[in-house]
This record gives sequence, structure tokens and C-alpha cells, in this order.
Amino acid sequence: MLYLITYFLVFILTYIVKVIAQNKMIIDVPNERSSHSVPTPRGGGLAIISVWFLVLSYLFFYENLNKELYLTLLSGILIAVISLVDDIFTIKSSPRLLIQIITAIIVIYLTDGIKFIDLGFYTVENPYFLKLISFIGIIWFVNLFNFIDGIDGYVSLGTILIALGLYYFSNENLILLFAIAVFGFLPWNWQKAKIFMGDIGSTVLGFTIVVFLIYLNNKSELNILYGLILTSVFWFDTTFTIIKRLINRENIGKPHKKHAYQRFVRYGFSHQRVTMLAAIIKGLLFLLVLGMNFFNLHEYVLVLFLLVIVVHIGIYSIADKLVSFNE
Repeated sequence: MLYLITYFLVFILTYIVKVIAQNKMIIDVPNERSSHSVPTPRGGGLAIISVWFLVLSYLFFYENLNKELYLTLLSGILIAVISLVDDIFTIKSSPRLLIQIITAIIVIYLTDGIKFIDLGFYTVENPYFLKLISFIGIIWFVNLFNFIDGIDGYVSLGTILIALGLYYFSNENLILLFAIAVFGFLPWNWQKAKIFMGDIGSTVLGFTIVVFLIYLNNKSELNILYGLILTSVFWFDTTFTIIKRLINRENIGKPHKKHAYQRFVRYGFSHQRVTMLAAIIKGLLFLLVLGMNFFNLHEYVLVLFLLVIVVHIGIYSIADKLVSFNE
């Protein structure tokens, strides 16, 4: 029953947020850097996040949700608030980064961050190194989900598939509820999107996913390298694009359409087609991780991780051939 309530609450609340955003002119107006052509309300992620935090609180007070996990996920409210302010007023990046830093510190305080990384042949356990990796990783996931949210349904469906993959390997019902909350928003965000999730949606989705990755790794339910493989469609495109822009001495704070998925759209693929192609890749990555677990090949996890990066480089090179990175 809670699953249905979660879905319909998000679905209905998204409509309400859409009407309010239209009335208050909280609108994304297309420009030369946009992948859409019609002015569209933004901030729909408020529906996802409001219901998500409500469900979290219900589970904590009535269903014995782990206190550490509850408080850790709840700290995402800080990111939600500053992101909502940015959606409405458009603020500088410095206060947003400050809040992200504070939130990352809270997460590490509550969880100790990543406690170990099993490379298959060696386990990294240095607490100082791991806390640094955790700190960088939390902030990076918050931002990369924001950067990658550029076409209809891309982050929504991608997050749902990632969450379902994490649920399969962990059997954590909380993760399934998270996927269902995002699913309630998806019909409004599918091509042609009637509302965008905005920063409040993308940043908190990224935050929630990285918290789940840390949590499951620390419980030895899913090696964080497997988690990174499942999320690699998002983080590789973002990371590789930023590296290339830095090499070109570009202003990485300036909006652009150079991500691989954006260049597939520029080539002529519809938003829906690109989103579904990315979904297929995520499905194949899930099968790879499933196979590694089924055949108990955990000692080769780092090899698989590196092979996945090679595959992503290949996909990225296809985008380069279709639409030049410098166009």
C-alpha cells in the first residue's frame, strides 16, 4: 500500500507544482545551450523530494528505519532547500557548494563515509584516504546528476533503473520506495516534458544514490565498485566531458551541450531514443554485475570496472564522430 501511496502522492503533487511554477513564472526558457525548444516549468523535483522525506520520516517513526540511515538521508534537506532557492531565484554557485560541503561533512560524521573498498585482490582500509574519497564523491554525485539532467526523462528513468539495480542486490525496501517516488514524476517528465525536475530534483537524487552506495558498501551488501558500474552512464559522461573541457581551457561553469547524450540529440536522435539507449546500457551493466555475483568472480571486480570505462570511452568516441566535441 505504501508503494501506491508514494507513487500517487508524487504524481498528484507534481501537477500541483507544475501549476504553481506556471503561475509564478518559474520557467526554463530555451536558449542556444538548451536541448529543449519550448518554455517549460521547472522545480518538479520538489514533489519527489517532499514525498520522499515524508516517507522516510514515516518509516523512521513507525517502521523502525535505521536511525543512522534516516538522519543521513534527511541531511539532504539542506541541499534541497538551497537548490529550490536556486530554481526560483538563480543564485551563485558558491553558496550551493558551501551547503554541499556541509552536507558531505554531516554524512561522513554520521556514517564514517566509505569504510573500505574491496578491489578484489586488495582491500583499501585507510580511514583518512577513504574519508577524502567519500567527501569528494558525495559532492561530485550531487553535481553530476545536476549536470546530466539535460533532456526529457533522462535522469528520471536513469535514477529509477539505478535504484532498482541497487534494490535487487540489497533487497532494501527503502530503495524500492525511492525508485517508486521518482517513477511518480516520470510521466510528467517524459518527452515532451511538461515539467523539469530542476536542481531540487537532480541534486537530491544524486545525493540519495551516493548515500545508498556508501550504505550498501559498508554493510557488505554491494561492493561500491559494482555500484559505480551501475551508475557509470551518468558519472563517466559528466567526468570525461569536464576533463576534455579543462584540457580545452574552457570555462566549466558555462552552460554547454557537449555531453555525449546531448550530442546524440544534436545529431538528430529524439530525447526518448537517447534516454532508452541509455536505459539499455544500464540494463547491460546490471547483467554484468549480476553475472559477476552469480559466478562469484568478485576478485575481478576492478578488471570489470576498468573494462566498463573502456566501453564508455568507445561510446563517447561515437558521439565525437557524430557531432564534434568542439562544435
